[in-house]
Amino acid sequence: MRFVLYLSQNYSFEILRPLAAQMLNDGHAVRWFVEGNDVNTRLFHPEEQRLQEVADIVEFNPDAVFLPGNIVPSFIPGLKVQIFHGFEWKKKGHFRIRECFDLYCTQGPFFTQAFKDLRARHPHFTVRETGWPKLDPLFSGLENANYNDVPHILFAPTFSPKLTSAPALLEQITTLSRTKPWKWLVKFHPKMDAETIEAYKNIANDNLEVVESQSILPLLQQCDVMVSDTSSAITEFLLMKKPVVTFKNSQPEDVFIDISAPEKLGVAVEDSLTLSDSQRQRIEAYADQMHPYDDGQSAKRILEATIEEIQAFPRQDNVAKPRNVIRNLKLRKRLGYWSL
Repeated sequence: MRFVLYLSQNYSFEILRPLAAQMLNDGHAVRWFVEGNDVNTRLFHPEEQRLQEVADIVEFNPDAVFLPGNIVPSFIPGLKVQIFHGFEWKKKGHFRIRECFDLYCTQGPFFTQAFKDLRARHPHFTVRETGWPKLDPLFSGLENANYNDVPHILFAPTFSPKLTSAPALLEQITTLSRTKPWKWLVKFHPKMDAETIEAYKNIANDNLEVVESQSILPLLQQCDVMVSDTSSAITEFLLMKKPVVTFKNSQPEDVFIDISAPEKLGVAVEDSLTLSDSQRQRIEAYADQMHPYDDGQSAKRILEATIEEIQAFPRQDNVAKPRNVIRNLKLRKRLGYWSL
C-alpha cells in the first residue's frame, strides 16, 4: 500500500517515525509531506522521501494519510488517520471533531471512550484503540535504561508564559542543585524563550545540566522524578510509573504532587522519591487509563487498524463526512492547490 505522513511541526518526527519504520518493514511505500514553514526540513533523514507539493500527493495517490495535527485537506486522496500530538486532553479543542478524519487511533481507554461518545453524534469516523507510536521507542528501549547511583530529576517546563514554572522555580532549583545529592537535567520545549534558557545555562554546575538533544524520551527513561507545570510531557513520564511534581498545574490531579509555592519544591521532590503505596497505585491506575500499552507495538496496531479500515471502508454504520467547503477553499489557498 501507499502511505503519506503529513506534518507541520518538528515534534511530529518523533511521533511519525516509528510508524514509518513499521510501514517500510512491512513492505509499504512511504512518503512525507510538510505543510507550512514551521518544520526544519534539515531534520529529515536522507532516506526519507518527501512530496513537495499537494499535486505530488494526488499523483502518489495514497491509500491513507496519517497526521498528528488537527486539520487535513479532504481534496487529497486516501483514508485520513488521526494519531494525535500528545495527551493534552485538558486543553480546549482536544476533543473537538473537525470533520476531517475517517479513523481515530486513540492512546488508551480514557480517550477511546471519549471519542466513541462523540461518534454517537458524528458517525462519520471509526475509533480504534492502538496506543501512541511516539512511545514505542520509550518502552522498547527500557532494557537499555541506566540505573542511577543518585536520584535524577527531570525539569521539563512548558513554554507558555501563563503556565511555565521556569522563572518561578529558577532560584529554588539553583539552591537544590547546590545543596542536595540530586542530578538535575533540564529539558526545555523548543518554543521556550531564549532568555529563560540562558538563565538556566548560567546556573549549570556538576549537578545541573541543560540538555539540548531533540528527543525527551531518553530523559524519561533515565530520570527518577519529573518536575513540571502543565506540560504534556507529564503524562508521558507517569506512563513510566514514576512520580511527577507540578508547580501550579492548571488542573491538578491526585496522581501527581502539586505545589503552589517555590519554597515547597525540595520537600515535594523528597516525598516523590519515597512514594506511598497508595500514590503508586494511583499512578498505575492513571497509566492504565491513559496508555496501557508498554510493548512498543503501537505503530503496528495503528497500521493494522488502518489497513482493516481501508478494506472495510465505507462501513455500513458510517455516514459521509461533511464537505466543509469553506475550510477546504481556505486550505486550497494556503497550499496553493486549485485542481479538481
